[in-house]
Amino acid sequence: MATLPPLNALRAFDMAGRHLNFRAAAGDMGVTQGAVAQQVRQLEAHLGLPLFERLPKGLAFTPAGRSYHARVAAAFEDLRAATETLRPQPGKVLISVTPTFAAKWLIPNLPNFSATHPEIELAVLATEKLSSFHGDGIDLAIRQGNPPFGAALEAKRLFRQHIIAVAAPSFVAAHPLPLSVEALSHLPKLHDAHDLWPAFLKALNVEDRSDSGLRLSQTTLAMDAALSGQGAALVSSFLATRDICAGRLVQLFPDTLQGQQDFYLLARRQSKRNASTQAVIDWFLSRPDTGV
Repeated sequence: MATLPPLNALRAFDMAGRHLNFRAAAGDMGVTQGAVAQQVRQLEAHLGLPLFERLPKGLAFTPAGRSYHARVAAAFEDLRAATETLRPQPGKVLISVTPTFAAKWLIPNLPNFSATHPEIELAVLATEKLSSFHGDGIDLAIRQGNPPFGAALEAKRLFRQHIIAVAAPSFVAAHPLPLSVEALSHLPKLHDAHDLWPAFLKALNVEDRSDSGLRLSQTTLAMDAALSGQGAALVSSFLATRDICAGRLVQLFPDTLQGQQDFYLLARRQSKRNASTQAVIDWFLSRPDTGV
């Protein structure tokens, strides 16, 4: 830490570099032009090299100054973002969801949320990793699993995991319905990270006899591949409902597989919750297809 330049000098350099003018930087910082110039001189003395060329009508970066400013400015942006994440913001709720849940359920339903709660800014963090309520500053999370999720978390089940086989109408045209179990076993299959086809076929007492298939890292990618007619995918029924109703996907087989992990809405257990966060929870639970 002893080798770091003074923070005030770095801030003065950052603002001067943004404007390439000491006077404009001073206006943003609420100090005098001379104070900004002095801080920058102190930084240059600390580093042992010039960062700006002083011109009659402003400043110009030296090559070292331009490179240094890019990294200093990025560091300040990171500090600002970290601070904003920690600072409570009434009317803003950050929710962590998987990319598949975001793409196939949440985003299509966001117009209803915005119409119901125009005063709330819902920020969506789509990630496969388990987000931290403290470290990542999230207010809510939707994840698959089985309770309990920990004494500090309150869990509300949104969806049971009923797995169905789906494909595009163009794919079905080459494999007319209804399918026999044997015909299903021969279809080209789309696999995601959950790898549910073995369990699905085992429940039907048949082995996978397909000659082709595709492995993808996320369910949303498997669904997109199914939509483009590349094969049959296994998905949670609620994620496919919209595409099935619109005729973009077809359920291939009537049997379903009961998944071992349902979808839950997680929130920190608190005696008094932020009103905006509670409103988002209530909205999720009020949707006609949730809570089943």
